[in-house]
Amino acid sequence: MHPFDERLAALGLTLPPARDAIYAYKKTIQVGTTLYVSGHVSTILGRLGHDLDVAVGANAARECALGIISTVRASLGGFDRFSRFIKLTGIVHATPDFTQHPHVINGASNMLVEIFGDAGYHARSAIGVGSLPNGCAVEIEAIVETVA
Repeated sequence: MHPFDERLAALGLTLPPARDAIYAYKKTIQVGTTLYVSGHVSTILGRLGHDLDVAVGANAARECALGIISTVRASLGGFDRFSRFIKLTGIVHATPDFTQHPHVINGASNMLVEIFGDAGYHARSAIGVGSLPNGCAVEIEAIVETVA
């Protein structure tokens, strides 16, 4: 078992099944040693600053991160070719006056560091929008470095 799989198990985390894209795009595109991971949405629905608080939003971000990890593992055939996370873009479904986007996306960022250590640290953007697909609370996309 790969050490990252062991770490997931030690933390009591179970990855969701990696799903195929349902529209005209791919879940991942590999260019050289860079893996671009399409946005993953939460099953938690609602809008931050209206019917959801930061704690629920952070849980939604963690859920997105677990989906991204599952997609990365499936795309690479395991973690042997994984090197590190490069960047996350976190998108929060929020009211116009909501300003805690970074705190929401910290749910994903903190979990990546908890699982992957230094390889989980990444550059990041956290933005708010008026709507997301199907009313989900959070969407996150990632850029990952792989071993050639």
